[in-house]
Amino acid sequence: MDVRGFNIQGDQQADLTVHGGAQKAVYLYPSEHYPWWQSQLPGMELPPGMFGENLTTEGVLENEVQIGDRFRIGSVVLQVSQPRMPCFKLALKFGRPDMVKRFWRSGFSGIYFSVVEEGSLAAGDEIVPISRASDSVTVAELVSLYRDPEPDPARILAALSAPLAGSWKTELRARLYGESPFEDS
Repeated sequence: MDVRGFNIQGDQQADLTVHGGAQKAVYLYPSEHYPWWQSQLPGMELPPGMFGENLTTEGVLENEVQIGDRFRIGSVVLQVSQPRMPCFKLALKFGRPDMVKRFWRSGFSGIYFSVVEEGSLAAGDEIVPISRASDSVTVAELVSLYRDPEPDPARILAALSAPLAGSWKTELRARLYGESPFEDS
């Protein structure tokens, strides 16, 4: 499959105002989370891709990778850009009004990537770490900072210095400086 600046060939995001774009070009969801979900949703069929990911992988977990880490898969170089913030469409897909809340509480956000070098990848390609961000935060820590009513300011500063964009950065900055992210500047 060809991977270009904003997507994997043949994959389409339903709503480009909140999905896709440079910081959300590739969405990875670890296969390691599927057994836990199966225990939480007995009787529900959960094929790969059920969480909206365009890459279902093994060995790349939210608590181990940092914002800014880079990986090579096939000839593609991807950079960890942010966790997933679930929206109502996940609840529609699962046919469960509580699914967004369940997903958010699980801590299994999955990982969005930006495309650093375009190329091709295929099922079974090795995922090779090629650089580790320094002084960054893990994807899981970023979710935790976002959810924590009293997050550690030093860790927020670490997150803000990472190559993080969009609402994640806006919200964390607002929390650090006691501002509403919705106020006009």
